[in-house]
Amino acid sequence: MTSSLFCKTLRPSGSPQGQVVLLHGWGANAEDLLGIVPLLRLPDLVFCSPDGPMQHPHAPQGRMWYDLESPQWKGLAESRSQLLQWLQNLEQSTQIPLEKTVLVGFSQGGAMTLDVGLQLPIAGLVVLSGYLHPELAIDRAAVPPVLVVHGHLDSVVPVAEAQETQTFLKEIGSAYTYREFAMGHEINGETITEVRQFVQGVLKLVDPDPNFLP
Repeated sequence: MTSSLFCKTLRPSGSPQGQVVLLHGWGANAEDLLGIVPLLRLPDLVFCSPDGPMQHPHAPQGRMWYDLESPQWKGLAESRSQLLQWLQNLEQSTQIPLEKTVLVGFSQGGAMTLDVGLQLPIAGLVVLSGYLHPELAIDRAAVPPVLVVHGHLDSVVPVAEAQETQTFLKEIGSAYTYREFAMGHEINGETITEVRQFVQGVLKLVDPDPNFLP
């Protein structure tokens, strides 16, 4: 693994009011979650989407944060360390501190969001169709707000995983929001609305589109 992560970045035309980091799922890549950026209609934010550091074994263009097919999730410790370092250094390139940053992850990226985000002084975390890693490190002095969204028709990551996450967040005293929708392993219009509202709330943004419809 290299010491830095390849990242695709979308910047606003004016002065940014914050930033959102997007962590893709197993077998996707940095391009994947950038597709939701136009749907969010949050034009004053920087959006950064890094590639997972490992090549996916079955998808030629796919990346992963660790190997889900290995018994001990090979690569997790290395990716955790690398992502933490990358996030801590991100302000140097974007000029935006972690306190004005929201970390959003889908599936395996959602698991990484909880893993690293609970260790950082970050504005908020969004876990979409994600799950918990065991034995998470937590900065209990600064637990960020968390949005958890999951489909109760999800056949890839069962909704029980999200319910376990909800219980965990309650136990650590997080100001969390939990939403279940009639969807599978996906990001639908209702999810976009929830993410948009959450990001606006934790970053204290004035709504640029009060008549927003996903």
